[in-house]
Amino acid sequence: MKDLEYEALSKAKRQAESRNPEGAVATLESYLETDPHNVKARMQLARTLVYDAKNTEAGLMQMDIVLDLEPGNAEAMKAAVTVLSKHKKNNKRTCEIYEKLLAISPDADLFNAYAIFLRIQMTDFKRSAEYYEKAIALNPGKREYHQNYAVLLLKDLKDYVKARSELETLLKLDPGNTSAKKNYDLLIMKKFDSDGNLKKRSLFRK
Repeated sequence: MKDLEYEALSKAKRQAESRNPEGAVATLESYLETDPHNVKARMQLARTLVYDAKNTEAGLMQMDIVLDLEPGNAEAMKAAVTVLSKHKKNNKRTCEIYEKLLAISPDADLFNAYAIFLRIQMTDFKRSAEYYEKAIALNPGKREYHQNYAVLLLKDLKDYVKARSELETLLKLDPGNTSAKKNYDLLIMKKFDSDGNLKKRSLFRK
């Protein structure tokens, strides 16, 4: 069975790379008829459907089958949220999968990705901040996390004190970041007095 699996997956990969997604899908579907519980083959079929055949719904259906077979399959959950998070109509389902995924795989990049999703798609700024903080706690040296969090704090939460801290951290990690330096200078000029205290008129709302 392993030889048949290797042959089918290899053939399907070559077909997809040769811009023959229909052939790749047919190859994988044919193989799965003989080995329907093969998660590896089904995930390859899901990705082929989504990215090569441009059939998102069919690809998601295959990911759902994988999650029925293996409810804790992190690979399938990551693939699903990547596809689902692009459309607001899927927001509820995307959140559910993200929550399950992060419970079993508390990864810094995933926390950051979920924070971005919560900010952009859900406009849930408070929860977005929570997940940026989780990402930073796991990997405090990742510049991207501090930059993303600073944008949220400046534009959405209006928490200028925390924004200042995040920008200062970002500039320590990336001294040549001209965008961060510009935002930091503007923040200090507009929102803080000469003693470094937040101006009263700039106090953010609770």
